[in-house]
Amino acid sequence: MRDNLVDYAHIFLNDVPLMDVRAPVEFAQGAFPGAVNLPLMNDSERQQVGTCYKQQGQQAAIALGHQLVSGHNKQDRIEAWAAFAKAHAQHGVLYCFRGGLRSQIVQQWLQSVAGIAYPRVIGGYKAMRTFLLQTTEAASAECGFVVLSGLTGTGKTEVLAQLAHGLDLEGHANHRGSSFGSRVTGQPAQIDFENHLAIDILKKRAAGHHTLVVEDEGRHVGKCSVPLPLRQRLEQVPIVCLTDDFDRRVERILQDYVVQQCAAFVAAHGPVAGADLFAARLLESLDKLAKRLGGSLHQTLREVMQRALVLQKDTGNVDLHRDWITVLMRQYYDPMYAFQRSSRAERVVFEGDEAAVLAYLREQAAGGSR
Repeated sequence: MRDNLVDYAHIFLNDVPLMDVRAPVEFAQGAFPGAVNLPLMNDSERQQVGTCYKQQGQQAAIALGHQLVSGHNKQDRIEAWAAFAKAHAQHGVLYCFRGGLRSQIVQQWLQSVAGIAYPRVIGGYKAMRTFLLQTTEAASAECGFVVLSGLTGTGKTEVLAQLAHGLDLEGHANHRGSSFGSRVTGQPAQIDFENHLAIDILKKRAAGHHTLVVEDEGRHVGKCSVPLPLRQRLEQVPIVCLTDDFDRRVERILQDYVVQQCAAFVAAHGPVAGADLFAARLLESLDKLAKRLGGSLHQTLREVMQRALVLQKDTGNVDLHRDWITVLMRQYYDPMYAFQRSSRAERVVFEGDEAAVLAYLREQAAGGSR
């Protein structure tokens, strides 16, 4: 059997296949990318064993666990573990919460019943999770950072995607970071967001990137909170501002938040329900800004948006959406950005269009700027 693992960096840098034997409720609260949940006990069984442990002690709890997971129930689970182990015979590992009793039992049953010697992660989920939290904290203190800022619709996400040292917070949060940024597929749990982000940081540092570029975000990206050590660091680092022509910005917003969002809803829910759900989501996003916009402007924009949605549904034509996008940008997003930039003017070190910003950020990275 391959040795039990304590090299957490190796696990995440090499995308080692992970068999998570925790209960489904634990898995849902937070997991690692690509991990497969093949639990030793289901939620009900885990709850019963936990209650027994508190009332009668460890030995009684172990006995109850063996009673609950027995017969066909036990055999089915061993077969599932064996299938995973055979599919990932060279590189996979298994783990429970602390790398203790549950993972040891799974390991023993795989060996005794299926004849498979399979490694487990010492310290389990808790140790790996702690390692990832420390990874983000260490990078926040040790790496150089640049914040990529710019008016709404300048294409900051597209620029980040072209940078080997770009750190896409919105991508990990599955959210575009504005009131209109929610996606049909929803957002990950906070722990999942943090885990994905930390692994990305780990891989970029291992690839030799000492400076990371991060899009300008607030404390939250949708419902996901930017880890505190990283957020505090980003409040102090240099800012690069991306510029673009106003009309191109409008077109980019139209494509991102209307055309592509509607297509995603239709793909997920069908032509009729998808279009209706998209329209409801777009109106809901605007309504979130009602207090900031003021009653009159909000109502005007809502009426324009509703007309645009009717035309889009009836004919597929999205032209009217440019009207509310233009007003919203000129009267809300652009003034808000101007105010925020004025308060951080001393941190702005460069400003330019996509080509100029890409060249500058790549030059800074090549020079090892911190």
